[in-house]
Amino acid sequence: MGEKERDEERRAESRRILKRVERDSDTLFLGAASTARDHFSAREAEDADWTERWGRRIGRVLGLGFAVFLIIWLWRFLTGTP
Repeated sequence: MGEKERDEERRAESRRILKRVERDSDTLFLGAASTARDHFSAREAEDADWTERWGRRIGRVLGLGFAVFLIIWLWRFLTGTP
């Protein structure tokens, strides 16, 4: 196998790797956003009754609100802000 053929194979492999990295980095953010949307809308509970679906939705939103409250409280506590 000649040097020119090896260089061409390396270039082709590099192109494939770059395309895969670009595709994966694009779907990383979009995948995370759709996963969060599905989590907060309780999509895994499609077969469950409406009370279970809404209970999960309310509980998850309240949990998120509580987590934000704790983060703000901790920040204010550590920085000494009144």
